[in-house]
Amino acid sequence: MENVSLVRVFTLWGFNETTEQRAALFTLSFLCYCVILVVNTSIILTIVMDRNLHEPMYILLCNLCINGLYGTTGFYPKFLLDLLSPSQVISYTGCLVQAFVMYSFACSDLSILSVMAYDRYLAICRPLEYHSVMTKQRLSQLVCFSWMIPFSLMSMSIMLTSRLKLCGSKIQRLYCVNWIIVKLACYPADTAVNSIVAYITILVYVLHGLFIIWSYMYLIRTCVSSIEHRGKFMQTCVPHLVSLVTFLYMTVFDVMFMRFGSTDVPQMFKNFIAIEFLIISPLMNPLIYGWKLTKVRNRILFFLRARKKY
Repeated sequence: MENVSLVRVFTLWGFNETTEQRAALFTLSFLCYCVILVVNTSIILTIVMDRNLHEPMYILLCNLCINGLYGTTGFYPKFLLDLLSPSQVISYTGCLVQAFVMYSFACSDLSILSVMAYDRYLAICRPLEYHSVMTKQRLSQLVCFSWMIPFSLMSMSIMLTSRLKLCGSKIQRLYCVNWIIVKLACYPADTAVNSIVAYITILVYVLHGLFIIWSYMYLIRTCVSSIEHRGKFMQTCVPHLVSLVTFLYMTVFDVMFMRFGSTDVPQMFKNFIAIEFLIISPLMNPLIYGWKLTKVRNRILFFLRARKKY
């Protein structure tokens, strides 16, 4: 580590092997961000403007798209500027803020997907009780839960990181990650509390995962014996499952690689692993839901046809 007692600026070393490809990377990243903005905003506006879509499933989808915009906005503008800049640095405060956004975005995504699994369980396994259980008040509570729990856990984590004295300023990534900042702490450093909060966060989201598995066990058992329920499952649960499996694969692989991966792996491969959840999920979720959910698809097609007439 560098002999630094007070770090004010971090260097993002993930850009070291991008010198020759920066023009192409900027173009592709800019186009990708624009598409993410367009497709997520389209779904959000469609749901907000159409009262027929003010149902729990669509409101939760709207929150998923809002979270996609939140997470990608914490990454792409800075990333695009860095591709155009001769030096890739970020301030200490900016690094902590970006780390908070990245972590809270990932955790909120899983929280929202968990609530969506609960909603599908009620709609298919307990249809007669659905409207009495999934009231506006209950829905509001669940939405608040899906945002407040991740934000609270990440706020605690970042506050604990901010108290550490750092002896390094090199972030081996394209963006700031809390775990990497903690690893830059001067030795010996008291990072035990940071680890405890990290384990609590992991436990919370393992429980989220177990709840989703439990929900789908009941869903699959119910749908096997009913053609009607099977149709509902294919229309509303398959997009959710695809989003969930893709998201879990990317985030778990990224976390495991960050903690236990080999240092001999090429930087470009590390960069791809680090940003794939910022590309695939925000793009795939609105596209797959927008196409698979009939009401959303029909409403978007209606708006497009109306615009063509004018």
